[in-house]
Amino acid sequence: MSSLKPKGHIWLRDETKPFERRTALTPMVASKLIDAGFAVSVEKSSTRCFPDDEYISIGATMEPTGSWVNAPRHCFILGIKELPEDETPLIHQHIFFAHAYKGQKGWEKIIGRFKRGGGILLDLEFLVDEFGRRVAAFGRWAGFAGAALAVDIWAHQQLHGSTPFPEVKLVKNEAELLDSLRSRLLVAVQRTTHFPRAIVIGSQGRCGTGAADLFRKLQFPASNFSLWDLSETAKGGPFNEILEHDIFVNCVLVQGDMKPFLTRGMLEQSRRLRVISDVSCDPTSPRNPIPIYDSVTTFSDPVIRLDTANLLDLTAIDHLPSLLPRESSQDFGGQIIPHLLTLGTRNPVWTRAQQLYESMEAKL
Repeated sequence: MSSLKPKGHIWLRDETKPFERRTALTPMVASKLIDAGFAVSVEKSSTRCFPDDEYISIGATMEPTGSWVNAPRHCFILGIKELPEDETPLIHQHIFFAHAYKGQKGWEKIIGRFKRGGGILLDLEFLVDEFGRRVAAFGRWAGFAGAALAVDIWAHQQLHGSTPFPEVKLVKNEAELLDSLRSRLLVAVQRTTHFPRAIVIGSQGRCGTGAADLFRKLQFPASNFSLWDLSETAKGGPFNEILEHDIFVNCVLVQGDMKPFLTRGMLEQSRRLRVISDVSCDPTSPRNPIPIYDSVTTFSDPVIRLDTANLLDLTAIDHLPSLLPRESSQDFGGQIIPHLLTLGTRNPVWTRAQQLYESMEAKL
């Protein structure tokens, strides 16, 4: 890189959320930024799916883990999931998924840290084009992983009864995940003599497309998975049809008020439903279309048992794409790089994100 002043300085922080292995900045994307004249700092990480050596080889500057707090004020601090919880004011421009714009519990605390420090939140979930469509998302891989986990939980129920579903195992890649699932599904179907029926709501979006892809790759018969979107849900919930399936995968991007898809009372009815995978995963939002649980699950503790007598398990992990971190990070990187290259300019994507933050700050 030349000795000219960099176009901007992007600082990739290490992730602190357990099991988070993704990154918003792959070595390939970092290389493109450096070639374009950006300074790129990368915190050392023992969990990121791309080893430190890959960043060193493309000329990124390596920094100690967690050192973003002392980064120059002009840096854009880039991450995926939430920051460590404390009261420290935030002075930088941060780019990550904050989960603070839909009325989620604790949003005031998150935005308050920025307000006190004079920083700015540029939320990855709200980087949108002129039509309101997100310019970069992990949605496809969230849906794919959420459907995979649902199938795995169903198979576990058939093979082990009411024994709790264990910690999610790490896999190397998509091929390994599919091989493992096919084997477990085959044994479970042989044990129960029936193939599970699944329903995906929100099937036309990125997330729903990924879920449908998972069922196809597992060779679910077409008659065994239902794909619902706007036309099927236009009448408004609740939807008793969900109870007629073994597996329900919710992939709806909630942007406004809607009637619930399921209620607690419905679960007391006669039902075939055994597994719910809430990929959208907004249990603390007043807009949650599945208001039957109130906290997310994790890879180490992936399931909430809603009914023991008539077995029903729910999983709601808010960083599902980390199950396949390299594939999902590469996909996301390809989507976000055109916009990272415009950081510090008047690109409307960043302008809209800053205006949205300012509107949230004004509510405090």
